[in-house]
Amino acid sequence: MMSLRRRCRLHAITTLVAAAWLAAGSVAQASRWTEEDFASRTPTRYPFRIAVGSDSSVVGDLSTYVVQEGDTLLDVGRHFDLGYNEMTSANPGVDPWMPSPGEVLLIPTEFVLPDARPQGVVVNIPEMRLYHYQPGGVVVTYPVGLGRDDWRTPEGTFKIRGKTENPTWVIPESIRAEHIRERNDPRTSIAGGDPENPLGRHRLELTLPLYALHGSNMPWGVGMQVSHGCIRLYNEDIAVLFREVPVGSPGEFLYQPVKVGSRNDDIFVEVHPDIYSLRGDLLEEARRLLTKRGWLDRTDESRLRQAVTAQSGLPVAIGSTTVAVQQQAEAAEQ
Repeated sequence: MMSLRRRCRLHAITTLVAAAWLAAGSVAQASRWTEEDFASRTPTRYPFRIAVGSDSSVVGDLSTYVVQEGDTLLDVGRHFDLGYNEMTSANPGVDPWMPSPGEVLLIPTEFVLPDARPQGVVVNIPEMRLYHYQPGGVVVTYPVGLGRDDWRTPEGTFKIRGKTENPTWVIPESIRAEHIRERNDPRTSIAGGDPENPLGRHRLELTLPLYALHGSNMPWGVGMQVSHGCIRLYNEDIAVLFREVPVGSPGEFLYQPVKVGSRNDDIFVEVHPDIYSLRGDLLEEARRLLTKRGWLDRTDESRLRQAVTAQSGLPVAIGSTTVAVQQQAEAAEQ
């Protein structure tokens, strides 16, 4: 559950955006984003700090978008560099394929940074999101698709060992056997540039055997569990990573369905579904993380419980790093 301050802020944004849309005309124009439009999108670079006494581990801001005729949640999400899971979790009850024109969508572009060393490439598996930490205290973040439940993306550390443009997909025997069984397709490889090649136009090879970061021939799979374990990105996102991530860079696959962080003295929790059922009681996990930071006695238990129950993937304000919640409540009553 959002704090009252954040809820009022979003309500004001929603009201203004909806009013502007209604004033602009009686008929909404169809969304006409093309692959060229997506390719020209510039990634947002967020400054951050992770240090005792000056923590700023929550980046970005929530915003809204008014649905136009022809929009889908997938196209809107891709326009804002969000995955399918993020758009549907932030907008429950909205038809992902035919949202109603004029409907106001929440755009969840606010993130609690994972609990990880801020360097190189970090992928948080339950969140389905990649964080690229750059020199000077800057992070860029991208949505990803990952392994289905029977082909789980593993936890582990790695380094970027190589880069390939228009990679040929040499089909592993286990996947080839599945292709033969399911659709009588005996191919052993698919050439780079082939529309059926699931690697897209760029691939970053990892020291973690059999896994890679790559593009996709199915952009709708970003934010879904559809791969055989590799990490899929929008083609425009992997193109940027391909340019900016040096060979030899460190990386890590994490499994953190619960994250905690702070910004401007506010404590936040962000909860995602435990997609591989590895963490058990997420409320206890949240309490453990808050205790580790010395924040448990500074949080509102009811807000924390509601955030864990909702698992919305949104950062939720649950307390203050400087004043205990009970002290805040008492001061407000005076």
